[in-house]
Amino acid sequence: MGDKVERFVREKIAPYESDKRRDHHGGPTEELLHEMRGLAREAGVMTPHIMEDGSHLSQVDTAYVLIRSGLSPLGPLACNTMAPDEGNMYLLGHVGSDFLKERFLGQLVSGDARSAFFMTEPADWGGAGSDPSMMKTICRRDGNHWVVNGRKTFITGAQGARVGIIMARSEEEGAEGACMFLVDLPDPAIRIDEVPNTIDNSMPGGHATITIDNLRVPADQMLGEAGEGFKYAQVRLSPARLSHCMRWLGACIRAQEIAVDYACRREAFRKQLIDHEGVGFMLAQNWIDLKQAELMVYWCASVLDTGDLGTTESSMTKVAVADLLMRIADNCVQVMGGTGVTDRTIVEQVFREIRAFRIYDGPTEVHKWSLAKKLKKAWKAEQ
Repeated sequence: MGDKVERFVREKIAPYESDKRRDHHGGPTEELLHEMRGLAREAGVMTPHIMEDGSHLSQVDTAYVLIRSGLSPLGPLACNTMAPDEGNMYLLGHVGSDFLKERFLGQLVSGDARSAFFMTEPADWGGAGSDPSMMKTICRRDGNHWVVNGRKTFITGAQGARVGIIMARSEEEGAEGACMFLVDLPDPAIRIDEVPNTIDNSMPGGHATITIDNLRVPADQMLGEAGEGFKYAQVRLSPARLSHCMRWLGACIRAQEIAVDYACRREAFRKQLIDHEGVGFMLAQNWIDLKQAELMVYWCASVLDTGDLGTTESSMTKVAVADLLMRIADNCVQVMGGTGVTDRTIVEQVFREIRAFRIYDGPTEVHKWSLAKKLKKAWKAEQ
């Protein structure tokens, strides 16, 4: 399947990279998205990480497929391997009741609908970001419903999404902690306040700021049990974090191909650019870094396939791969000079997207802080 996805992305989707159907922040429009997904269905590569019986590929097999879907920034959108949908499908498949799967999962797997994950909250509100314990969005029981109030920000794809997963904090006795709810979108109780322009623009709908005002959710649309939301989030976070690494590794593989082609064709100072050590060495380092990133991805995937949550391994991989890909993308821009900072190729976009990736799904510093705490805990246990 991975080879089939690669052919599709290179031959059918890469030509769309110059398509002008974009929204106010440069993201693909719904029209463009659905046109590409129509092609994916025809080619038999829609949602390739989920099999016909509804089961999910192993993480190692998922890596083989998702890396190839990422060879174009539009590839994950076309193949339905994009964030946050890919992670939301994984979470619903592992935690959702039969009712929730039938109600919400099918339309995501088919690619007919997009979803959003409502977790992060505005900093100026003192809400949750990298520290989920700061969550201020609350939920309370009201008969056979729950009522949710709060604010959210950087909610990827909320504008235009038809399915939402909302995290809120419950203070109900016996149900203290985080809760997750599945909701249909749009809903009049969920207001999009703004969709800011951001450094990245590969996601339809951008990253919205949201106000939730007395949203009523039927109790049977709670994901799992009340107060267990953070535990369920861990089921999603490690695989979703790793999936980002997979997709953007694919993008950097393509950026490297473009930069090598440029350096082998362009001449300066009476020889090809790649023959100048300053240029050749950057591309050689990229080759090394790509292989290191690939090995980290497959190592972490193999750990997740044992059933381990892989929180340590996914943190290590997120840090290492994000830093490696940032260096690769930067080198590609540098090698291509003025052309590298234009939109004549995807190299400039990949550079911007990777810079955002170093923050999304946990900034590098938060992961390193978490790893340092584990080192300290292990040291104490040995004393």
